[in-house]
Amino acid sequence: MAKKAETEGRAPMALYRTYRPGTFAAVRGQEHVVSVLEAAVKNGKIAHAYLFAGGRGTGKTSMARILAGALGTDNQDIYEMDAASNRGIDEIRELREGVSTLPFASQYKFYIIDEAHALTKDAWGALLKTLEEPPSHAVFVLATTELDRVPETIISRCQVFNFKKPSHETLKALVLDVAKKEGTTMTPAGAELVALMGEGSFRDTLGILQKVLTISADEKLTEEEVAKVVGAPSSQTVNDFLQALAGKDIEGAIGAFHKAVAAGSEPRTFVLLAIAKVRGILLLRFAPKMEAELAGQFGEDDLKLLKELAGKEGVAINSTLLAELITALLETQRAPLPQIPLELALYRVLS
Repeated sequence: MAKKAETEGRAPMALYRTYRPGTFAAVRGQEHVVSVLEAAVKNGKIAHAYLFAGGRGTGKTSMARILAGALGTDNQDIYEMDAASNRGIDEIRELREGVSTLPFASQYKFYIIDEAHALTKDAWGALLKTLEEPPSHAVFVLATTELDRVPETIISRCQVFNFKKPSHETLKALVLDVAKKEGTTMTPAGAELVALMGEGSFRDTLGILQKVLTISADEKLTEEEVAKVVGAPSSQTVNDFLQALAGKDIEGAIGAFHKAVAAGSEPRTFVLLAIAKVRGILLLRFAPKMEAELAGQFGEDDLKLLKELAGKEGVAINSTLLAELITALLETQRAPLPQIPLELALYRVLS
């Protein structure tokens, strides 16, 4: 059932909780949502139901809490419910009974229903009645990663906001900023790797960073130290893989891949890093003016190699190869052996 939000304890918290934005100004990468909600608060035009949709770790529940705070809602008038574990009609009926009573110390009673798509059909029906005729003191925020599972009747009664995945640059800036606040200096290449592994999620990125920070003995983190923690191959091994691809050397490419896996690298991580560099090669080939931007992503030695492979030496590295690598990345998690999808991609492209 919905439970009253409690003040965070004083015990050490996960980084994603410690650095969760507390104001609209602190939100990164969701300017299109912030601008509308700020204006609604300023002009007193608050809707009674909002639907925040987007991938995991994109800041939906954080934005809901920020909106509650901007409305001056006291903590005891904020209720949070995880629909993944409280998904039935009984929980929604109990919520409806609570909605009818006045707030304790605020203008609004603020309800946050996370993973809303998990509600049952009957629960949706019960909630719909409340959304159709909500009391003036009630505000609902429904958060979901699966908008297609939310009934149209619910969607039509909410203001819908789609949360974007944060850009790679946004995540990298976050990593460098948080690492600095935690008293650690991280190289740009190390931050790049953490951001890449975060795959478009603020929460996942900060989770990876927290794991990385635990190994920092001298308050300085290099790309090599980060790679060891996240199970990433060395930059040189990925470069050997690229050079084998450029030479259409299937044995060399498979050898570099298996060398990385034998050294402890995750196959999916290897593919992810290979994709990032192949993309860099193609951008340098077809959009050379982006070199300055790519220089901030790759080290000096890596950039030099990518520029070489963007020329005639790397003609075998093309859009077809990139598409095959992306397919391999998507299939790695469900393959009986995680090495197989990349091996198949290489057979198709190079044989």
